[in-house]
Amino acid sequence: MDNFSFIHPSSKISASADIGPFCFIGEDVEIGDNCILHSHVVIKGPTKISSGNIFYQFSTIGEDTPDKKFKGERTLLTIGKNNIFREGVTVHRGTVQDEGITSIEDNNLFMAYTHVAHDCRVGSNNVMANNSGLAGHVHIGNNVILGGYTLVHQFCKIGDFAFTGLNTVITMDIPAYVKIAANPARPIGLNTVGLQRHGFDESNINLLKKAYRALYRKGLSLQEAIKSIEQLNHDHAGILDTFLNSIKTSERGILR
Repeated sequence: MDNFSFIHPSSKISASADIGPFCFIGEDVEIGDNCILHSHVVIKGPTKISSGNIFYQFSTIGEDTPDKKFKGERTLLTIGKNNIFREGVTVHRGTVQDEGITSIEDNNLFMAYTHVAHDCRVGSNNVMANNSGLAGHVHIGNNVILGGYTLVHQFCKIGDFAFTGLNTVITMDIPAYVKIAANPARPIGLNTVGLQRHGFDESNINLLKKAYRALYRKGLSLQEAIKSIEQLNHDHAGILDTFLNSIKTSERGILR
């Protein structure tokens, strides 16, 4: 209390966490080792936060969802390690209509005024640029970049290494490795630069380009495209597994 912050007696705060001035830490909040709350941060529970996370001013974490179905049930937010939440980021807990949990894994960067709604699942090593937002029940894979002002409709899934351009509006699932842009969103190619930066070799990138062309450029039906990609995958020892799985597990339908 000496720095004008409020910390609920039921909260569990690591001794190595640094709580700045004018923060509010509510009931049933756990904050792990070496976390930093700069100032004016609100964290409500039940929320479990692992080590090394940094929260900038005016971020609100673990708040009740405004979803009208929410009636105050006990739901959860979990946050992994080494995430950065910049100014004004908002993250809501889950609802019992889903699995009752919003989860964020490790090493993500949430830039200013980004939003993660109820029941979202966010993997690791992702970047959400300023003012991008996830509606409820959205699943984001790993190594995804959402450009500024990207908006994702509820229940959509975005596969690993996908990339979205500025002001993209997403209403369908995005396969892994695909680059999309515009409003409404449209595919504009493979995320080649992202793959190169993550150490994909040229032969694997060329194989992914062939799979991309089968899905988007050859005029094939979805089932025909899947069969073509499966044959490519068989011939190349399963390198296209992630790409194929992101298509086959789509429930909302992929963007084409």
